[in-house]
Amino acid sequence: MPLSALLAAVRGAPQRTGSVIVTIYGDAIALRGGEIALAALLELMAALGVTEGVVRTAVSRLARDGWLEGHRTGRRSFYRLSRRGLRETVDAGPRIYGPLDQAWGGKLRLAFAEAGVERTLLERAGYALLAPGVLVAPDTALTPSPGLPSLLGAGEPAAMQTLAARAWPVARVGAGYETFLRLFSDLAGTAFELAPLDAMAARVLLTHEYRRIVLRDPRLPAALLPPDWPGTAAFSLCAGLYASLAPASERWLDTTADRSGPLPQGPDPAGRFSSARV
Repeated sequence: MPLSALLAAVRGAPQRTGSVIVTIYGDAIALRGGEIALAALLELMAALGVTEGVVRTAVSRLARDGWLEGHRTGRRSFYRLSRRGLRETVDAGPRIYGPLDQAWGGKLRLAFAEAGVERTLLERAGYALLAPGVLVAPDTALTPSPGLPSLLGAGEPAAMQTLAARAWPVARVGAGYETFLRLFSDLAGTAFELAPLDAMAARVLLTHEYRRIVLRDPRLPAALLPPDWPGTAAFSLCAGLYASLAPASERWLDTTADRSGPLPQGPDPAGRFSSARV
């Protein structure tokens, strides 16, 4: 699929400009010093089909909400992630670029908690609500409170998959991965041919669309997922395309600047997914 057709397809889905900008900073700018000229951000967002007025409004909102910090040098504006924005993007990194699968001992842990603080902590630890007051997680999950009642249970594989589908949004996440595969599969044959700005735009689209799905993925063990789980193929496609787009997209970043001059060099992003296995 040519980049123009991919842009048209993605524009048909609901988008938040501010979220795309956070993806740009978290995926690319944070690796290159953390700051970029507003003019360069406007150029990149124009390549994504977003108008200047919409970008300026989104940047102002992100600054007001504490995600970005703005500075001026003469007539030029520069923005960087705030401490909070940097912390949250760094924390999200392993979930975006890391492996989907996890080791599993073959059992599920049930925890019993009333609504409130304990339940919130459990959900952050990977538990899902199975029934009122009952949360479930793979046995690798830890119970945040030692005094909280919990027990381990096992069952037939089909029954365990059915229970997982009840507790976690397995079908919705799987459908998201399938849509991702349909959108980006054809880009694999042309990714090496893209000019620097187009490669950067494609990298943003790729990372942002994958990020939207993977951050909702509970990363269940493979045995709890349906056969031919599309997340595995989506991870492989994303990793391969990202590596293909990285060299040209980094050349575009080489032409942009922070307040001191050209963006400093960062680690090579081409192998960002390479240490992750599914």
